Amino acid sequence: MKQPTPALPDYLQPGLRILFVGINPGVRSAAVGHHFAGHSNRFWKLLSESGLIPIPLSYREDWRLPEWGLGLTNIIGRTSAGIDALQSEEYLAGIDALEQKIIRCQPRTIALLGVTIFKKIFPREKGRAAPLGLGLTKARIGSVPIFLLPNPSGRNAHYSYGDMLQAFRSLCKHADVLNARPPMAPPPRTKRD
Repeated sequence: MKQPTPALPDYLQPGLRILFVGINPGVRSAAVGHHFAGHSNRFWKLLSESGLIPIPLSYREDWRLPEWGLGLTNIIGRTSAGIDALQSEEYLAGIDALEQKIIRCQPRTIALLGVTIFKKIFPREKGRAAPLGLGLTKARIGSVPIFLLPNPSGRNAHYSYGDMLQAFRSLCKHADVLNARPPMAPPPRTKRD
């Protein structure tokens, strides 16, 4: 199944420190043309409070993430009000597309934003007796390690903000160790066309 044209652009470049992978754009994100734009979405606050980026950003500045070696994409490009509207075939097509993106940009870590994505990409994990833990997993796509983060949507009642922040801080430490150097300083700011 071929995926429709995504509602939001990917922000990718070769050699990313971390590639964040969301499920799909929400209605508000698609309407304003920026990732994680929902009023209750905590992604941007978590990025700055965890130290993954040195300054606070809003969804309007999503295009700036590659300045710090961070990328953004979704497993499914189609907009929906919730994940219940998504079909298994869309996930399968999204997995194929994600693998191609990973080959092209060679990130050092893939951060999956939500247990749902992890279970769709790695279905063998569904039958586990213990719940999936957040953090670095044993799973990989190619040779790239997978780091599991909670979905930052305000609808996610499974994790408190403190739990989410702890997971994002763990990702920051992992990225710093993996890169064996402090996070990159951003290049001079340029305006998006």
